[in-house]
Amino acid sequence: MSRWGLTIPLIGVPLAEHRKVVEGLTGLGYTDAWSAETNGADAFTPLALASQWAPELRLGPAIVPVYTRGPALLAQQAATLADLAPGRFVLGIGTSSPVIVERWNGIPFTEPYQRVRDTLRFLRRALAGEKVTDEALGVTGFRLDAPPKTPPPIVLAALRPGMLRLAAREADGAITNWLAPQDVRKVRAEFGTEKELIARIFVCPTSNAEEARALGRRLIAAYLTVPVYAAFHQWLGRGERLAAMNEAWAAGDRGAALDAIPDDVVDDLVVHGAPDVCRERIREYVAAGLDTPVIAVLPNNEISVTNAVPALAP
Repeated sequence: MSRWGLTIPLIGVPLAEHRKVVEGLTGLGYTDAWSAETNGADAFTPLALASQWAPELRLGPAIVPVYTRGPALLAQQAATLADLAPGRFVLGIGTSSPVIVERWNGIPFTEPYQRVRDTLRFLRRALAGEKVTDEALGVTGFRLDAPPKTPPPIVLAALRPGMLRLAAREADGAITNWLAPQDVRKVRAEFGTEKELIARIFVCPTSNAEEARALGRRLIAAYLTVPVYAAFHQWLGRGERLAAMNEAWAAGDRGAALDAIPDDVVDDLVVHGAPDVCRERIREYVAAGLDTPVIAVLPNNEISVTNAVPALAP
């Protein structure tokens, strides 16, 4: 069986109330817990708690932006988690988006490919205990006081060929999201088959297809109008199907953008249905070449997110 991950924190559940959920994950068959970092919890705190609540789980952020922390601080936080969960922590890094980096953090979003590449190389050396000077990152003579005994693997957020090839050459794996099972094969064709491929999969376990599609449309419009995701789906061959959404969004007509998203696109990109139907759909990703599905449970009126966790377990 492949690995089977869960996104934490669960939507709508305070982090302080996660202990019982996280403690039960291994017994349900989950192997991983992965955080995220947008405008909610930071990426590292949930993992620090989970490292103590569930000492068997593999943990990782999917992903930490390379812009919003200085390279030294990013190395320090990664080393801390690697120490809390030796051999069980994977560091996921990526560019994030101009909205998060520039609009919310006031940091220029420049040369994303180079920034990810240079940060990856810096982290490799820093987490190995080396003293690092990196002119491209503006780092002079940094060394971790207590490098981890087991340096963590580093995986890259990668959508299109350039970043996928970088991940294949220099990282330990790649993280992607917002794709359908059939898209996994196209991603694998660029990334290769030698290293781990991880993907966050949005799952709405409800038999109410209209509710699931309405929620899916809101998420798709919020994410896939971002230029990097728009380019990703153009590359995947979904550009024409999403063109009307992008045009309406650019014109400021949010309602028209939502209405323009076809049902079949929502059904491709958001897993929904009864829990057993969702579970089988997730297995389609694995059959197509995904190593680690990471479920992101979407709230709905049929099942609570906490009850969905055991219902979607492998």
